[in-house]
Amino acid sequence: MILNGIQLTWLGHASFRIETPAGKTIYVDPWVMGNPMCPEREKTVAKADALFCTHGHQDHIGDAVAITRQHQPVIVGIYELCAWLQKKGAEQISPMNKGGTQTVAGVKVTMVHADHSCGILDGNEIVYGGEAVGYVMEFENGVKIYHAGDTNVFGDMAIIRDLYAPEIVMLPIGDLFTMSPREAAYACKLLTPKFVIPMHFGTFPPLTGRPDELQKLAPKVKVIEMTPGVTIS
Repeated sequence: MILNGIQLTWLGHASFRIETPAGKTIYVDPWVMGNPMCPEREKTVAKADALFCTHGHQDHIGDAVAITRQHQPVIVGIYELCAWLQKKGAEQISPMNKGGTQTVAGVKVTMVHADHSCGILDGNEIVYGGEAVGYVMEFENGVKIYHAGDTNVFGDMAIIRDLYAPEIVMLPIGDLFTMSPREAAYACKLLTPKFVIPMHFGTFPPLTGRPDELQKLAPKVKVIEMTPGVTIS
């Protein structure tokens, strides 16, 4: 791949740990401790400089509060989600909204649209968590990675291509709650990336989409099937 010194680890589901060339550690959608796909050795978070949260569902922010209380990372998310995490003890929130760009932990991060719901399970209640989003991350070495969050395919992925041109895209493929490989293949036509990293599949039986299906449907794109806990660079 073209990571050029970025250390990328898939932790299962939609959770990734990114270690930047400058030595910063970022978790995207931090669900590790209760994540059945996450290897045991990865369930202890030793360092976290920033958390990038796409939306408030439990399988995406399940460990955000615990990690925040332990490490006090900078939390990037839509305004309502950041405000909720602040109430839970976050001391460093950096809220934003769709179309906005900021630099956190040395990464230029742009919040983009996602087509999904967003409610936060708070005790026995579901509270409003803003809208679901994705992120285009541009690293100090020039590499651009798009984490789509939980989403269906939407036509404005072509705008993401035209404005930000990410070379690497992380797309959900599990079906039922997100895109299946069929929709993800169409997303590849809109985004025209060099590499696709499938995510949000296999965690639970209903998430039936698989990377080999996506590769068959999108033969012009290189599909990178990662293994939870294995780091690529």
